[in-house]
Amino acid sequence: MSTPSAAGLDTPLIITVAPNGAYKKTSDHPAVPVTPGQLAEVAKQCLDAGAAMLHMHVRKADQSHSLEPEAYLAATRAVRHAVGNELVVQITTEAAGVYAPDEQVEAVMAVHPEAVSVGLREIAVGPQADARVASLFGWLARERVMTQVILYDTADVERWMDYRRQGVVPDAPWFVLFVLGRYSAGQTSSPADLLPFLAAYDQAYPWAMCAFGKQEHACAAAAAALGGHARVGFENNLYLRDGSLAPDNAALVGQVADVAAALGRPLATAAQVRELFLGS
Repeated sequence: MSTPSAAGLDTPLIITVAPNGAYKKTSDHPAVPVTPGQLAEVAKQCLDAGAAMLHMHVRKADQSHSLEPEAYLAATRAVRHAVGNELVVQITTEAAGVYAPDEQVEAVMAVHPEAVSVGLREIAVGPQADARVASLFGWLARERVMTQVILYDTADVERWMDYRRQGVVPDAPWFVLFVLGRYSAGQTSSPADLLPFLAAYDQAYPWAMCAFGKQEHACAAAAAALGGHARVGFENNLYLRDGSLAPDNAALVGQVADVAAALGRPLATAAQVRELFLGS
């Protein structure tokens, strides 16, 4: 399987929307989607605004975080009914303090999604860390599940590259996500937070970023200008670039689409994302 290279400004920009996350509730913003129907509605709005991928969390009846396979399958069906194949639907293995590493692995294998995001530091823990990483990433590569690897700092970047060098992680078209500001004071991000990641990273695979707080848009703009990709949405930020409360997730996506237009960088479609990472 061929490995996609890092992007440049002539490469279509992949905008991913993360509309809810593991923690946001309708009490935080009435437009946070917490049901399959609401996720489907947001998917359509964000597709129209320029998104190519939906990073989707599902919830229990009390709006708390869930990795239940049936909940993911129901939400995926609803989104597909709304947008067909026009968005790549990505689930998550996020623990959110609820799920153990083996439960996270079991959940993604039970769902067998089109795409998944995996927090490396959540999976690579305990005495069986390397074996679990090898098993999961080997399965993801064999099953051709488009996989985004979540990296929170340069130590995560180094560990990811070490796993690849050692052969623990096979060669496959991985997609990495740099999380800016997760462990900063007040959990806020700035565009400068990208620099350590880029200095440490070997550019073997395409990269994207997500960011916490009101500078999310500035961080996304920096990533777009530097040849990366962007994930935005209510999961990490509720505010527009002018500091006002965003009306919905689509408004955050639209801001990044405007940046791409200003840079002369085309927006990726779901079909182009699948071609890049899956060859189909």
